[in-house]
Amino acid sequence: MPVTSELDAVRARRTARELALQLGFSPSDVEAIVIATSELAINLARYASGGTITLAAVEHSGRRGLRLESHDSGPGISDLAAAQRDGFSTGGGLGGGLGGVRRLMDELTITSSASGTHAVATKWLPADTPGEMKPVARVKIARRG
Repeated sequence: MPVTSELDAVRARRTARELALQLGFSPSDVEAIVIATSELAINLARYASGGTITLAAVEHSGRRGLRLESHDSGPGISDLAAAQRDGFSTGGGLGGGLGGVRRLMDELTITSSASGTHAVATKWLPADTPGEMKPVARVKIARRG
């Protein structure tokens, strides 16, 4: 799905909510996933020249979960450590973005260079959660300019 503005992040949040519910996440974990998706989508809309958000059901070593992946070809993040701290903002916002994603998800890996940023966040289901793996949902973020 194309995302060219913050308004389009609503669609990414809706997709995240639907997939998290299908996978059997608790209401609080569903909200954590929705907020993390929103933060990454809004970052792409505000600061990058375009990219993608991918939401996917994942399974690893007998664990099931949801993976949220953000990839862009924007200018990159010059100080990744600072960008992941609460209160850090280059755009005048509240600075909850990447720090919030780190807190809300179980795992977060970010790589960044002058050719773009790639973030992968995973939320795992508790081991005793019943259910089946669901298909991938892909959100495409269109380039501006």
